[in-house]
Amino acid sequence: MTQNSIFEPDGRAIPYVDEMSEGDGPALVLIPGRGLEGGALGSVAHILAGEGIRVLRVGSRAEDEAGATLEQRVQDASDVMDHVGIGATWIGGHGVGGTVARALSAQRTDRALGVLLLGVEDVDVPIAPAVPILIIQGSDDDVMPQANGEKLRAAALERATVVTIEGGGHLFPVSDPVDTAFAIEDYLAWD
Repeated sequence: MTQNSIFEPDGRAIPYVDEMSEGDGPALVLIPGRGLEGGALGSVAHILAGEGIRVLRVGSRAEDEAGATLEQRVQDASDVMDHVGIGATWIGGHGVGGTVARALSAQRTDRALGVLLLGVEDVDVPIAPAVPILIIQGSDDDVMPQANGEKLRAAALERATVVTIEGGGHLFPVSDPVDTAFAIEDYLAWD
């Protein structure tokens, strides 16, 4: 069951979609990149929910047209997680959403069991120490090239894994949702 909602703490309007699974599997928080709200990551979430995984997609607040800060987006995601009752879990995102997931994992180490990055921005944002990192990238991504993922993996060799979606461009989670979802499920062994 998919539930589209808006959480409004302190006058902020934060859209989120709670993709409830039929099973009692784990939860995964996904944060879409800037400009990819609405159905972005929806197909991936739907496939994972069909496999028994609860997926919470946290969007950007309505006034984000001008660009919410990284700190504001981290706070928004954390607040929505509290609101729906999700504690420690895997936190991930696409592009800028992955950067938010990285920052959230570092600032709220009690929230992150691991970090999932669907494409990697070349930014200096830490990841919580000691958590595993799954990097999924498109082989033909010209916005966030494979070199970004390899650079991050090299900085965390003992805990980072890279999976490449062959032929995937920057929007590979949208154009290749089955391959993306199966890469996530295979890595996390949630089947």
